[in-house]
Amino acid sequence: MVFRRPSLALVAGALFLSPLAADAADYHHVHITSSDATEAVRWYSRHLDCQPLSDRDDSVDCQGVQVTFDSQPSLGSSQRTGIDRLSFSYADLTAKMGEIESVGVGGAGVRLQRFPDGSTLQDQPGLFFDPWGTRIELVEDSDRIGFHSIHLSATDPAATLAWYEEHFGGEAAQLRGQIDGLRFGDIWLFALRHEDGVPAATTGRAIDHIAFELEDVDRDSVQLAQAGVSFTQQPAVPEGGRTGARRGFVAAPDNVSVAVVEAGFAGVARSMDDVVDITTQQRDYTVPRTPWGEPDFQGVWTGDAAHGIPMERPRDLTDTEVLTPEQAAARRERGTLGSIWGYESEWRDTTLGYVKSAPSQQVAMVIDPPDGRIPDFTPEAQARLANRVDTSGVRRLAAGPEDLSPWVRCITRTLIPTPQVYNNGMQIVQGPGYVAVQREMIHETRVIPTEPKPHVGESITSWLGDARGHWDGDTLVVETSNLKRGVNGSTTDAQITERFTRVGPEMLEYEYTVNDPSTWTAPWTARMLMRPAPGTGVIYEFACHEGNYAMEHALTNERYLDKQGR
Repeated sequence: MVFRRPSLALVAGALFLSPLAADAADYHHVHITSSDATEAVRWYSRHLDCQPLSDRDDSVDCQGVQVTFDSQPSLGSSQRTGIDRLSFSYADLTAKMGEIESVGVGGAGVRLQRFPDGSTLQDQPGLFFDPWGTRIELVEDSDRIGFHSIHLSATDPAATLAWYEEHFGGEAAQLRGQIDGLRFGDIWLFALRHEDGVPAATTGRAIDHIAFELEDVDRDSVQLAQAGVSFTQQPAVPEGGRTGARRGFVAAPDNVSVAVVEAGFAGVARSMDDVVDITTQQRDYTVPRTPWGEPDFQGVWTGDAAHGIPMERPRDLTDTEVLTPEQAAARRERGTLGSIWGYESEWRDTTLGYVKSAPSQQVAMVIDPPDGRIPDFTPEAQARLANRVDTSGVRRLAAGPEDLSPWVRCITRTLIPTPQVYNNGMQIVQGPGYVAVQREMIHETRVIPTEPKPHVGESITSWLGDARGHWDGDTLVVETSNLKRGVNGSTTDAQITERFTRVGPEMLEYEYTVNDPSTWTAPWTARMLMRPAPGTGVIYEFACHEGNYAMEHALTNERYLDKQGR
């Protein structure tokens, strides 16, 4: 039987072992800190063949090992800490890795780390990261299918294993005669040499701690203390504990935090942190004025809270007016997972736990038509799509640089400030007769006259179009035409009408209507709410050059697809 490892990874949390006697201890459960427990349950069920527990919404059963998720942001990956990674075993590792690799980079948090030759599977260690920073390793070991092992990082692996064996039991053994470890029932505990000083502390990181269940917490705690084990927290019922069972923490070698729990311990129930909510209801509000008497919108606003709102109302939410806070948080997390391959979560402006505003509970961006769905395509638009040409008139296979997305080319993202995972800032500056709107993404600025001014000629187009504004009471109305690029799939003949309205001291409502008779059978309107940007309220330079550097490779790939007749 071949023992092989490719790559995998998880998030912060707690791993629970259960020592009954030195030769008969089993893992009890693993506790993982993730941004959102609901989505973590979904992720582990999908990718690691775990099953959601029927009586709890924050836990799964992974082949007999319970994994519980805590909706808290971690301080970073488990890499270089005292608990390096977890392992799961599969009977056919090649098939499992093929299944995971086929998900692709947009696969809701699946990100494989490849070996130097480009492969993801070799008969040696490899790594794959889950969305929250825990490193997971997949192995092929027919003696144990499912949750397989936990890997510690140690300055002295032999001494570290001896410490766990002395205080928490386990059976000293070798896996396939190659790797020293302790067996707790069917589960392995390994200690691998850490070559770069002392491992970082696990507390607050992706894998926060491992835990052992004590048969008699009072007696065994005394024995541990007498043996020189230092308690960092004495056993007590934790705040939010689901049962009356106690939990304490001890300091283990290599900066590892170890929990000791009483029989019946079932984790901690946490409520969502208090954060500022953006509701979908307007309130009476007196809009501040500029010195020249116009509504004052000046400042830096952000659409972070609206990230994750789908453009159209989902079919299964036909009768839902607003989401619950829990539903909104889970939806936000799905948006983050869908693009985790590009940046780790701690680099994102919209990661749960890193921003003060709660995810919006708005069901969909589209508010008109009332069903929240974009109207049907016209026959003309359907023909464009059928001819492999998108609704902006550009071939899907690029003949040259001009056919690649202006976003890729670092020219513009879009006229509409649709929220993304980062750089959602929008700065508004006003002067008599003008409003300037600068986007953080791709650093573009629109200067919009608010007094009567004729449009430029129809033959003059620009990426952001020709904008003309006027005041409708306290609302700034901006009408844009002469586009060089369509909006949300429109042609360049579309007429875009935007409406900016202060609806609260820290709330800016943004609506836009797209009217393009050659693309849709009727106009449609979308809406979102923005809040003042956190921190300094300054938009920093967006230095975009990745697309310029990648141009050669992108076009080389296009020519390859041409030759394939695709």
